[in-house]
Amino acid sequence: MSKVRVVVPARLTSTRLPRKPLVLIGDKPMIIWVAERAKNISADELVIAVDDEEVLQVVEKYGFEGVLTSKSHLSGSDRVMEVASLKKWSSDDILINVQGDEPLLSAEIVDELICFMQGNQDIEFATISEPITQTEDFVNPNCVKVVTDSSGVALYFSRAPIPYPRDHGVSFLKGRHDQQEFPDIDYPIKRHVGIYGFRLEALEQFVSLSQSRLEDLEKLEQLRWLEAGRKIHLVHSAASLPGGVDTPEDLIRVESLLLSNQE
Repeated sequence: MSKVRVVVPARLTSTRLPRKPLVLIGDKPMIIWVAERAKNISADELVIAVDDEEVLQVVEKYGFEGVLTSKSHLSGSDRVMEVASLKKWSSDDILINVQGDEPLLSAEIVDELICFMQGNQDIEFATISEPITQTEDFVNPNCVKVVTDSSGVALYFSRAPIPYPRDHGVSFLKGRHDQQEFPDIDYPIKRHVGIYGFRLEALEQFVSLSQSRLEDLEKLEQLRWLEAGRKIHLVHSAASLPGGVDTPEDLIRVESLLLSNQE
């Protein structure tokens, strides 16, 4: 019987937000907010995969299991794979990679992803999307877009605004995006939410692949799988999900939401 393992990779070094896992939100480090949310996911095991002894000590202080992994990993998927190897998990286990900068993580949508994979044994790799409703998000390269086929399989992920609404054209993409009304486009515009579900056997294959040309160009690791001719299935959330923390501005927004919910 396969089990569900949740791994939260946390890298101490971040160019846009230094020492991101240990940044305080209220009185707790961000990685602990993420771990507390991840604990509510319907899984058999939760592990925080860290790359620094200082982060490991914080994780263990709050009662979570941490595993110290290599500093040389280029992606969270590599870090998750190291944990799976160290713990000798089964090849048909479902591994959920939850980003360490998602302190507003929705356990409910992750549970949907898990149920989707449990109900479809042939699915190797799945992830999550949400609707985009703001023009400034659609044109923001830090907001990754995804288009799918009619069965919900990814056709492409991009930092560019895709699908491009040609009839709205230049007038749509020019000007103050924060003041523009999102156009009435007869097609769902989706943001990729960076939470991944892998069968362990597929994750082994994924990390063994060389970095692809599209992956290097867009700096999106999931493109490696698509360029190899493999499928990524999407579970779509009908409602917008809280975003993660990449920048100091994101931290201010998330801190306000988290602390207001505690009042």
